[in-house]
Amino acid sequence: MNCIVGVDIGTTNVKALAMSVADGQVIAQASAPVTTLFPKPTHCEQDPNHIWQELCQVLDELVQQTEAQGASIDAVCFSSAMHSLLAIDAEGKPLTNAIIWSDNRAERQAKALRPDRSPTGRDIYRHTGTPIHPMTPLCKLAWLRDNQPRLLKEAARFISIKEYIWHKLTGHHWIDYSIATAMGLFNSQTRNWYAPALKYVGIRASQLSEPKPTTTSFSYQKNQVADKTALPDGVTLYIGASDGCLANLGAGAIAPGVTTLTIGTSGAIRRTSGKPLRERQGRLFSYILDVDEAGKDSYFVVGGPTNNGANVLQWLAENLTRLDVADALAEAEQVPAGADGLLFLPYLQGERAPLWNANVRGAYLNVSWQHTRAHFIRAALEGVMFNVLTIEKMLARYTGPTRVIHANGGFAQSEFWVQMLADIFGVPVQLNASNESGAIGAILLAMKARGLVGSLAEAARQVEFGQTFQPNPDHQRVYRKTFRRFQNASTMELYSVQP
Repeated sequence: MNCIVGVDIGTTNVKALAMSVADGQVIAQASAPVTTLFPKPTHCEQDPNHIWQELCQVLDELVQQTEAQGASIDAVCFSSAMHSLLAIDAEGKPLTNAIIWSDNRAERQAKALRPDRSPTGRDIYRHTGTPIHPMTPLCKLAWLRDNQPRLLKEAARFISIKEYIWHKLTGHHWIDYSIATAMGLFNSQTRNWYAPALKYVGIRASQLSEPKPTTTSFSYQKNQVADKTALPDGVTLYIGASDGCLANLGAGAIAPGVTTLTIGTSGAIRRTSGKPLRERQGRLFSYILDVDEAGKDSYFVVGGPTNNGANVLQWLAENLTRLDVADALAEAEQVPAGADGLLFLPYLQGERAPLWNANVRGAYLNVSWQHTRAHFIRAALEGVMFNVLTIEKMLARYTGPTRVIHANGGFAQSEFWVQMLADIFGVPVQLNASNESGAIGAILLAMKARGLVGSLAEAARQVEFGQTFQPNPDHQRVYRKTFRRFQNASTMELYSVQP
C-alpha cells in the first residue's frame, strides 16, 4: 500500500497525515506542540530548531505507523503558516528566533506604509497583493531596518520557518510562490521579488530564497543532508504552499461561489479565484495556490484574516464568565438571536481584515439592566461572525456572492455556533469531515503534481463532508438589522487607541 503524507507546520502544532493512494483514507497521523515565546510586549517568536525537532518526532511517529501497516511513503508535501521571518548566516544557522504572524512590534512601520496614507504602501500592495500590517515580513524587515540595521546588512538570508525546514531537508534555499506572496515583497504576477519593496526595507534579492512553483519536487537522500529524519531515501518531497491556501483546497473550496471559513484562535474567510485580486483600499489578500509556467490553470486564494475568533470565547471564560466552553455555549443558546440588542465589537487583539488596525479595541454596546451573563456570551459570538461577514461583503464585490460555506476549525465543533454562522450569512454551511484541511490540501496538491488527478478542481471533489446547516429565516431577519448596527459601530474612531 502506497501513501502520500501531508505535513502542516502551524504556529500551535506540527501535524502530519498519511493518506492511502488507493482509497483516499487516512491511515496514520501524528502531531507535536509548538511553543511560542513572548520576550517583550507585542513580540511573538518561535525557536526554529525546536520546530525542526518537533517535525522530526512527528515524521518518526508517522513512519512507524505506516510501516506497521505495511505501507510505504511515496511523497511528502508541506503546508506552513505564513508571515514568519528569521535571519540566518551563510551556513543556514539561525541568527534570530522566527518572528511569527501574531508579532506586532512593527506597528509603527505598518502605520507609516498604510495605503490610505502612503503612495509607497499603495504601490507595494498593488504589486504584491499582501495587505500592509505588522504581520508581514515586509513590515518586520522595516522594523529591523530601524532597530537592528547591522543585522539587516550582515545576515546572509531572511527566510520563513518553512524555508528553514526545506533547507534542512534538501540543502536548497527555495521558497514556494504561495509563502512568497504572503511576504509583501513578491510580485505575484511576474513571480519575482519586487525591487521597490526590497529597496524600501534595505535588503538585496540575494538575501531571499529562490521562488519556486508550489509543485516543485526534490528526491530526499539522507547522505545529502546533515540533519536526517526517519523518511526513507528516494521519497519525493514537494515544497507545497501556505496553510491558508492549502486549507481552501483541503476544504474542497475551489468552485465559484464556495467560500471557506476557518475559525480557530484566529480565523480567515477565503475564496479560490482564477486570477489575483487587488482591493481598492488594500484590505484583502491574494496568495498563489498553484500556477503553471504558461499561466494557465492558475489558482489564487483571496480573502481576509481576522485576529479575533475563538480567542474571544477564551477571553470571556478566563476573565468574565469563569465557565468552560461547553457551559458558556449552552448558556448563550438560551438567549434569542440578536442578544436582545446587546452588541459586541470583537477587537480584543487589534484587527486585521477588514480594518487593518492593530490599535482598534473591542467594546460592548447598548448594555442594559436586562442583559445577563448569557447575553454577553451570545453577543460576543455574534460579534465574531458579524466581523467575518464584513470581510465577506468586501470579497463578494470582486468574486461574486457566496452560495455555500465550507467550515472548519475549532468553532465547527459547536453546532450552535455553526448554525449561527448559517443564520447570519443566510447560506448553507457544510462542515468538512476533517479539521486537518491544511495537511489534506497538501496531499491533494501532491496528487495533482504526481498526475493522480488532472486538476486541483478534480482533487477538491474528493474532499468529504459532514453535516450541513440551513439558515433559519426568522433569525436571518433579526441578524440583517443587527448587522447594520454592527457596521455603523465598527467604523467609529472611538474604539481605536493610539500606540
